[in-house]
Amino acid sequence: MSTVFFDVDTQLDFLYPAGALYVPGAESIVPQVAALNRYAAKNGIPVVSTMDAHTENDPEFREWPPHCVAGTAGQQKPAATLLEPRTTIRSAPQEFDARGAQQICAYQQPHRLADRGTADVQLPCQVRLGADAVTGLERP
Repeated sequence: MSTVFFDVDTQLDFLYPAGALYVPGAESIVPQVAALNRYAAKNGIPVVSTMDAHTENDPEFREWPPHCVAGTAGQQKPAATLLEPRTTIRSAPQEFDARGAQQICAYQQPHRLADRGTADVQLPCQVRLGADAVTGLERP
C-alpha cells in the first residue's frame, strides 16, 4: 500500500452556515470531497477522515467558540462524505481491525500515522498500514 487519502475535518460545524465555526462558502466543497472519497474507495485507496472532537469545557474555547463537541450534530461529517463500511475511532486509545473498512473516521488526538518500514507522519492517530490492510491503533 503506497497511497492513503486524508479527508481532514470536513464537519458540519465548519462547513455549513449553522455551524459554530462556519467558513463562508465551505459547503461548496462537500460534493468534491464526497467524489474523492468514493474514488479512493473504488480504487482500493484507504480513506482516513479526521474529526475535530472537543469536550464541553475544552480550553480551546477560551479563544474560539465551542465547536465540534464530541457527540453533537456539529461534530458529525456530512453524510455524503461517509463510506460504508467504515470504522470510527473515538478519542480513547483502542485497538481496532479495519480490514474491509473503506473509511476510518478518527477523532483528533495527538497520535501519529506510521507506514511499516517507511516514514512516520504526524496525524491524529497512529494506524498501522500493512501491505493489504489497515490494522491497528497505538499511542506513540
